[in-house]
Amino acid sequence: MELSRKAKEISSSVTLEITAKAKKIKDEGIDVISFGAGEPDFNTPLNIQNAAIEAIKKGLTRYTAASGILELKKAICDKLKRENSLEYKPSQIVISNGAKHSIYNALQAICNPGDEVIVPVPYWVSYPELIKLVDAVPVFVKTKEENNFKYTKESLEAAITPRTKAIILNSPNNPTGTVYDKKDLEFIAEIAIKYDLIIISDEIYEKLIYDGTEHISIASLGDEIKERTIVINGVSKAYAMTGWRIGYTASNEEIAKLMSNLQSHETSNPNTIAQYASLEAINGPQEDIEIMRKEFEKRRNYMVDKINSIEGLSCVKPLGAFYVMINITKIKGKNIKGYNINSSIDFCNALLEYSKVAAIPGEGFGDDDYIRLSYATSMENIIEGLNRIEGFLK
Repeated sequence: MELSRKAKEISSSVTLEITAKAKKIKDEGIDVISFGAGEPDFNTPLNIQNAAIEAIKKGLTRYTAASGILELKKAICDKLKRENSLEYKPSQIVISNGAKHSIYNALQAICNPGDEVIVPVPYWVSYPELIKLVDAVPVFVKTKEENNFKYTKESLEAAITPRTKAIILNSPNNPTGTVYDKKDLEFIAEIAIKYDLIIISDEIYEKLIYDGTEHISIASLGDEIKERTIVINGVSKAYAMTGWRIGYTASNEEIAKLMSNLQSHETSNPNTIAQYASLEAINGPQEDIEIMRKEFEKRRNYMVDKINSIEGLSCVKPLGAFYVMINITKIKGKNIKGYNINSSIDFCNALLEYSKVAAIPGEGFGDDDYIRLSYATSMENIIEGLNRIEGFLK
């Protein structure tokens, strides 16, 4: 019996593989420090927890409309207007089972077999696989560290063919922490309009931004680009609600309707209780989010300074999210403490075996010259983990 060829071609998540390997070692009683986390290490704020409990007590546990409850859609519209200068109607909002599901819905709604979707390298591990799942083709544009891992006008335009359907834009970015400014977004918008392309703008890390940097949604640059943009966002990262699985899209009415129809068959509605908790997250007090953001900024500052003090390693300071991409080109090709370091996977395996530190190889993000560390862990772990990495390299 032959099973699905498409499923066989989908790669597993390297992030989850390393995390699982580190957990196995930790379960054996060995002290492992993991820098693999793709989620805040803070608890969901208490007011949000209480809203979920109250929803259960009120019996709000049944099906909702496939695209989500009206109250939450209205709250998202208010949020987009208040924080992003974007005007949407509730009918243009589709609430899904996390931002990853939102991206999948978006790709399902716009792509036909053989369509091409442009993806920046380094990329979040799921972008290429989600594109393949809808029978489209990921086209990779390598970004450069000296340009803060951003698209350039030349590199982006060079990747466009008659089959190009969409551009993935992720700002703030996972894994690089890059934040696109208005000037960057303007040339991307110009290209999208010129070549009749759709922008899938993943803004899930929007609130985790540092050094006074401003988050700008590309959809806010004018009606023409807004009409061809699908904004992706959610509550997972900003409100420490990764397990609640609530993401959303804002798009034109035609695309929103297609996504809603698809979702009605794929999953029915997103978790009802989590929707009411998300309503409180968006409408309720925001102080806990600022406390978390400030702590991430403090950890980032320490991590960047320490990495750049370790011989053989370097990094640029990320402006958003909670990741640092470490350049390892100076140690590739070397033998360190009996380990041949010829790739990012070699380095990460050596760190895990020798130093009991879990990091994510850049190969999983499309660039083998880097590894990714997350600072969504305690300062104590960051200090000890980086000391272990320094000890290994010495």
